Amino acid sequence: MSTTQSFNYDRLNELFERYELLSSPAEIHGTLAGLVASGSSIEGEDWLTLMSDLANEGQPFHPELTKTLKNLMQDICAALRDPDLGFQLLLPEDNAPLPERLQALVNWVQSFLVGFGINQQNLANVSSDLREVIDDMVEIAKVDFEVDDGEDAEHAYYEILEYLRVSAIMCFSELGNSQGGDCKTQKTLH
Repeated sequence: MSTTQSFNYDRLNELFERYELLSSPAEIHGTLAGLVASGSSIEGEDWLTLMSDLANEGQPFHPELTKTLKNLMQDICAALRDPDLGFQLLLPEDNAPLPERLQALVNWVQSFLVGFGINQQNLANVSSDLREVIDDMVEIAKVDFEVDDGEDAEHAYYEILEYLRVSAIMCFSELGNSQGGDCKTQKTLH
């Protein structure tokens, strides 16, 4: 099951706005995906406490938000484990203006790197391919996209989107999946 099938970006955005959450769905999804891909456990409440620090000024989430975030985290875990590579970035729909989708994509990758970096500050023990992927993500996160409407811009967007999707799966395969693939590892968030 892919993430985009289970969660609608616009509906999540409305929910986040209702509870005055400052982060967008792309940012929340990116952070959660980075945590999972780098080996964080979804058991317990540590990851939820961390998310409240990052996205809610340290305040506890409203119960409806807590339930939604837990479901989103479980969905990300399932999608990253999917043998059919069903993981998808949670971004605005394809009919949204390209500049809006590009900004959400940049926000997603920046947030992925934050979540990833919580567990993986030192990349010395990862494969060279994974180090290259993280370096590429850092560069993508810095880009200020100049958007020209047209088929070439759309094509470039989808190429970057696919690269990021596969990169997140690769991170999970190397690091997050190393404890059996159930998103329950021995690593503790601090």
